[in-house]
Amino acid sequence: MAVSAASGGGVLSLDTLVRLGRGVRTPGRSRRLPVPDGMTAPMGCDAVEVPARFGPLVLSRLPRVGCVYADALHWWWLVPSDSDYALQWPTPAQYAAGALVPDAPAVPDLIHRPAGTLPYTPPIPLYLALCRVTGTPPTWSRPAAA
Repeated sequence: MAVSAASGGGVLSLDTLVRLGRGVRTPGRSRRLPVPDGMTAPMGCDAVEVPARFGPLVLSRLPRVGCVYADALHWWWLVPSDSDYALQWPTPAQYAAGALVPDAPAVPDLIHRPAGTLPYTPPIPLYLALCRVTGTPPTWSRPAAA
């Protein structure tokens, strides 16, 4: 499905409109988590944020860890773009499209950088670790609502 752009020039796909709409949700000043020098993000970058108290618990449950950023209150994991597709990330985790950290006075510190050139934490193991730490059943194992 395509929709003509309001400016009259191009055509926006439904995927593009969804991504644009996600960016509107972040109030205040946002800062983008950077991909470290020497690394590439061929699938784009989003981020998953959790309160700092959960950070070490999640980290210890992951078989592979990508770039992780932290400040005194939050930890963020870089994941490929659209890693929220068909997933409800458990509360209190927040999904940040474009790896934009809302209301950040500064870019958080990079506390883990993986070997290699890809900055990503695999999203499914991260999702399962977050579900485990928060006591939330994964979406696919919850009873269906009638």
